[in-house]
Amino acid sequence: MNPAAPQSSSTTSAAAIVPRIVPRSEHGISRKNISSGALRVLYRLHEAGYKAFLVGGAVRDLLLGGHPKDFDVATDATPEQTRALFRNCRLIGRRFRLAHVVFGREIVEVATFRGIGEDGNADRQVVDGRILRDNVYGSIEEDAIRRDFTVNALYYDIADFSVRDYVGGLEDLHSHAMRLIGDPEQRYREDPVRMLRAVRLAAKLGFTIAPEAAEPIQRLAPLLADVAPARLFDESLKLFLAGHGLASLRGLHNHDLLGQIFPATAAALAGPNRATFGRMLGYTFESTDERVRSDKTVTPAFLFAAMLWEPVRATAQKLIDEGTEPAVAWPVAADRVMHEQASRVAIPRRFGLGMEEIWALQPRFEQRQKKRVNRLLSHPRFRAAFDFLVLRANEEAELVELVDWWTEAQEAGGAELSRMLTQPAPAGDDEGIERAPARKRPRRRRRKAPGAGGGAPVDAVE
Repeated sequence: MNPAAPQSSSTTSAAAIVPRIVPRSEHGISRKNISSGALRVLYRLHEAGYKAFLVGGAVRDLLLGGHPKDFDVATDATPEQTRALFRNCRLIGRRFRLAHVVFGREIVEVATFRGIGEDGNADRQVVDGRILRDNVYGSIEEDAIRRDFTVNALYYDIADFSVRDYVGGLEDLHSHAMRLIGDPEQRYREDPVRMLRAVRLAAKLGFTIAPEAAEPIQRLAPLLADVAPARLFDESLKLFLAGHGLASLRGLHNHDLLGQIFPATAAALAGPNRATFGRMLGYTFESTDERVRSDKTVTPAFLFAAMLWEPVRATAQKLIDEGTEPAVAWPVAADRVMHEQASRVAIPRRFGLGMEEIWALQPRFEQRQKKRVNRLLSHPRFRAAFDFLVLRANEEAELVELVDWWTEAQEAGGAELSRMLTQPAPAGDDEGIERAPARKRPRRRRRKAPGAGGGAPVDAVE
């Protein structure tokens, strides 16, 4: 029977652990499914007299029959000793010292076994339960109980090709359970991002978060406010752009975590337009997941534009109702929502500009005069903006005719497009306004109001 996950972080409990060792004949991991770079690192460490193990998500996924893209190695060699073995190695990190061994486009991450250590140790810094620095090295047993989830604490030994389980990971793998090693509340306080990881891995693997691991999440969710917004952006990409975004969104919503990283989105999902907005997000995430599974390109700008569309639309409408001109209300609304979002998840400006352009181009689809059509068709953000219009049309029936017209316009030749563009310019159409979109920078275009749209995913998310 697998040993229970340790509830103590003491050196004594680590030393007392008896691992379950599964020989090569009893597990399905084949070296043919391990990258050549990872095998070279494992073999060289082993030949130099060090212990060398494939560890973490790669072992987990290989045991589940998957094909991992990233391979991590754990060893008793220090980072400096690892660097001495590989000329193509660089050391990174201050919080956790790691070695990266580079083989072309592949990077194999090599970590020294983490030890328990004491909080007063100069190489270990803990503030309010959060680990800020930890470069205390130890045994493989200590390393195992320092990892987050049991299914991530499985080791593949290159010495005899066996799998080692120190904390009951194999049992949880078979029962499809995400279980934390040690006390869940303590582990979440050490690193609040583990709550997001629990949701992400459960979504990716189709697992269930164990009850004792799920229980503290709602209570401890506000701890995410202390996590650097840049780090939360990286976690958001893993949550939403890895092929299991819809399941991740549902998990965040159900565990009350969405409001900690996308507060405006969570508020809209509880607002008056929650049903239509929910379905819109459902369409968006299903489409994004399908593109990822088909190895097609995806952009964070499009996904985040959809997530914040209803907050921007509602804010702009409120300003308009209060007497603000639409041309002013929309950019003000976008700025407000983006500013609030930046305090939680730091969306890089290159994506933020793309989001604002997608929003700003929406009303231009209604302007079907010749010059404007040609300019919009040649706009570098046209395709993303058109796809967003198609997305909105799923919930806004009045946009279906626009989608059909612009679909035909994209396929039409010069003569056919000229025939389609017989609609005269509306009265009062100012040539100066017509010329504005041709300016080098797109800021003037963002001052035009996107069309009304959106709605909100309760039935799509829950």
